[in-house]
Amino acid sequence: MHVKHTRLAAAVATALVALFALPAGAGAAKVTVLGSGSSAIQPYLEVLFKGYKKVEPNVNFVYNANNGNAGVKDVQAGRSAFALQTRPPVPSDTGTTYTKLFLDGLCIAVNPANKLTNLPISTVKDIYTTNTTDWSGVPGSGLSTTISVFGRFPTAGLYTFFQSAVLGGASPGTNVTPLDKDGEVAVAVKGNANAIGYVGLANSRPGSGVKRLNLNGQPCQASAIKTLKYPLSRYAWFVLPTNNPSRIAQRFGDWIRASYDAGVIVDKAGAVPIYNATKKPKAKKKK
Repeated sequence: MHVKHTRLAAAVATALVALFALPAGAGAAKVTVLGSGSSAIQPYLEVLFKGYKKVEPNVNFVYNANNGNAGVKDVQAGRSAFALQTRPPVPSDTGTTYTKLFLDGLCIAVNPANKLTNLPISTVKDIYTTNTTDWSGVPGSGLSTTISVFGRFPTAGLYTFFQSAVLGGASPGTNVTPLDKDGEVAVAVKGNANAIGYVGLANSRPGSGVKRLNLNGQPCQASAIKTLKYPLSRYAWFVLPTNNPSRIAQRFGDWIRASYDAGVIVDKAGAVPIYNATKKPKAKKKK
């Protein structure tokens, strides 16, 4: 891939996960490629899969949103041809190659009944480590009830990212209810007036039923994420096995990262394209 990437040592044996069916059209074979990983990135992937049909119409993707850390393990074990991850590579990701695709943000969300509009990261840390357990201890909330705190299971890349970026490596407190999917956190916060949770951009958009908070005065939105001013700006990473990666998966990752059409799709879906071409390529003249 002609992109910047991080190569990790000690490659493990992987299997090419592509299933071939009957020929279609002019001798072209239908191919199914398996991927897995982040549930926070899944909303973007769903529209990117559709957009890629225009590039390789015979390719079908099957994606298991089993969370980013689990997806990387799938790539290491040869169960998936690629994974989507929401945290940077760590030493345990041996035998994989990470590539930055686009920017996203981890938003701190509360129920609309909460009057807060901004929180310092230090207060978020206090809430998630049981130093602050009641909304009466958070000025401006307009609430005096026990805080209902929602997070993720350790299989999620967002869990690892949040633990590092907000908790300073500490483990979440016993007051945190872990949930499996990014969207499940949004649903929990939407249905609980006392709730707080961390949610990806796609699942905290207007109409989601949750309210994004500014962090350290910076909004969780594209303008602040693109400039990295928002404290929890983060990349979506495309993960392949370092040895013998699927060529189809590789082409798909290149297309997401660099093509004009993919950039438009990512932007409309709510994330922040960074590396994509900004001008649509001119159509080739027919001879």
